[in-house]
Amino acid sequence: MTDRYHAAACQTSFPCPRKREEIADRVTRMVAMVEGTIVGYEPFFDVRLFAFPEFAHAAPVYTSVAELDRHLAVELPNEHTDRYVALARKYGIHIQTGSFIERRRDMPGRVFNSTALVGPSGVLSIYRKVNPWLPWEIHSSPHDIPDYPDELFPVVTTELGALGVATCYDWLFPEAIRQLAFNGCEVGIRISAYMDPWGATPPMDWWTLINRTRAVENTMYVVAANQGATLEGYPPFSWPGGSMAVDFDGRILAQADPGAGEKVVVAPIDLAALRAERIRRIGHDMRSHLRSEAYPYMQRAVLPRGVESPITDASIRARIESGRRNLS
Repeated sequence: MTDRYHAAACQTSFPCPRKREEIADRVTRMVAMVEGTIVGYEPFFDVRLFAFPEFAHAAPVYTSVAELDRHLAVELPNEHTDRYVALARKYGIHIQTGSFIERRRDMPGRVFNSTALVGPSGVLSIYRKVNPWLPWEIHSSPHDIPDYPDELFPVVTTELGALGVATCYDWLFPEAIRQLAFNGCEVGIRISAYMDPWGATPPMDWWTLINRTRAVENTMYVVAANQGATLEGYPPFSWPGGSMAVDFDGRILAQADPGAGEKVVVAPIDLAALRAERIRRIGHDMRSHLRSEAYPYMQRAVLPRGVESPITDASIRARIESGRRNLS
């Protein structure tokens, strides 16, 4: 077990992909970013955990599930995750990959926004975004699939601590990150494509606000990698970057200057300090202070499960309207 190490939040700035054949070049560049960071920072820091942004491999640039499946979707694990595994084994590191558009043979007609946690022993977990960014993302949520066989919020015990991940919009739902915490997460990883104006610049610096708040709420570290792509490369959005790491008291340990472009920031993770505080604290331990029974809203169905396949813009908007009616 490694009690102290450094984590790297790595932001990318690729043009918007249109076909799966472009993924290999992106992986090549991200592998180079990892190796450059390890070598460059070696005299100063032991960088052991790497996180890349949402859509680093592929983005939902088509308006139908069929087109996404035809042009961009891949199965996981695959030859790209194999390259990350080889890299992790070479250096003894862990990598939270950027997201893929994932297809599953056992769930035809659906695609998922998925990321893999990779370590020296292989692919350790696959997380599928539970809260797609409505109404624009037409990925399926695993929550909506009857008898979904996997854990919605997997947490993996590693030599770098208990690692969990959630993707971009997931982090605007306190319940999602609280579930990671109750699953044992110590280092929460956020992979994001968080566009302007909700970035790291006041007055609407949601990115920074949410990362710090979730860290405090759950007494956990947060390592957050955001897209740094330009408007030219990713119309109609521009991406503010600002990749960062936050400690369990909400202190910003490191943050990239806001703005487009490739950037890497490294920050210390002190698991011994985190664990000591989780044991010692009586005050501000919101996990143990949680009055679960006081919040019956969690037992009330709001957004209907999207059992339709394939998902369309019209079906998403109809579900949103149903969710609004359920609020009244």
